[in-house]
Amino acid sequence: MGNFCSICYPCKSLHDAKRPSRRFSDTDIKVCDPEGQSEVLLQAQLESNEDIVQAAPGGIGVGISGGICPPGVGGSGGRVGPPGVGASGGIVKSDSTALSSGANITNSTKDPGASSNPKMEKKSLALKLSGTLNRNNSESRHVSESKINTLFDKYKDPTEDSILAEGVEQFCIDLQLKPEEFKVLVLAWKFEAEVMCRFTREEFIRGCKAMNVDSIKGIQNKLPEIVTQTVGDSDLFKDLYRFTFKFGLDSVNGQRILPIDMAVSLWALVFSQSEPLILKRWIHFLEKHPQVRGIPRDTWNMFLNFVETVGTDLTHYDDTEAWPSLFDDFVEFEVDQLNQNSSTMQDLNNQTNINSTSTTATAGEQ
Repeated sequence: MGNFCSICYPCKSLHDAKRPSRRFSDTDIKVCDPEGQSEVLLQAQLESNEDIVQAAPGGIGVGISGGICPPGVGGSGGRVGPPGVGASGGIVKSDSTALSSGANITNSTKDPGASSNPKMEKKSLALKLSGTLNRNNSESRHVSESKINTLFDKYKDPTEDSILAEGVEQFCIDLQLKPEEFKVLVLAWKFEAEVMCRFTREEFIRGCKAMNVDSIKGIQNKLPEIVTQTVGDSDLFKDLYRFTFKFGLDSVNGQRILPIDMAVSLWALVFSQSEPLILKRWIHFLEKHPQVRGIPRDTWNMFLNFVETVGTDLTHYDDTEAWPSLFDDFVEFEVDQLNQNSSTMQDLNNQTNINSTSTTATAGEQ
């Protein structure tokens, strides 16, 4: 068997007569003639495959080595692929496109009446891609840090590079929010604010970028979505709940325990969207025990687990578990209240029965 040349066909035996290959002729149709076929036969063969060439999505297979092959033949190795696809190194090119290594092919196989227009198809594809990119950009557009800085400067205090109480109040007014609203707490959480009633420039910029907003209108539109997502996701709400404790501390003065009045206010705020049934009883217990002056971090964090575990009637409370002692006192207080209410109700029923009996006896004597 002969060797393989770059034209992809085996060379003829050395004993056979050799004819020069018309690899790059000056005719309108340039084809390879590795086996010495006549020009007429090659022309007939190419015309018989004209329909296949027109139907091929990529045009004509072109070998990397520069040799031009019939439709569907790869440029190196002589392996045959589907029409218009170059196998093993063949490059797929349109019949109107310049080919590699200086080899060209004319447009004689193109059907003028074909409905497929490569330029129109490319334009249509470009429009589709542009539309997709525009939709993606509208969903996650790039925010302007310059706009965020301008927005921050509108509210910042003239004496330092932070938004202080007065600026926060005006910021809330522009957002059409009250400072004590749940949305403001969520906003402070997204800003990762270290201190209540103060936003540093770094916090403000970081928070706006996290929310993908750079304007008052953008914040107004984004906040309801974040609130819904946070309330509906237990992990997100847990993160917000734990942030609330730190947010309420006076960290400037090194405060580590939340004052009881601040703790009660923040519990009411953080649970305002979904209030546990025992929250009011818990707050009532704290009000009845003025000796409880502050809430440490562990007690604050464990209260979320407590309300999720004990249920509405405290029947699932297990005093053998490692709950904070304040929770034990609360459950004991609730049990005492329940017993007192039962005794009171029983006394009222007994008194009612005595009064009824006395009335009946009096009526009988008369």
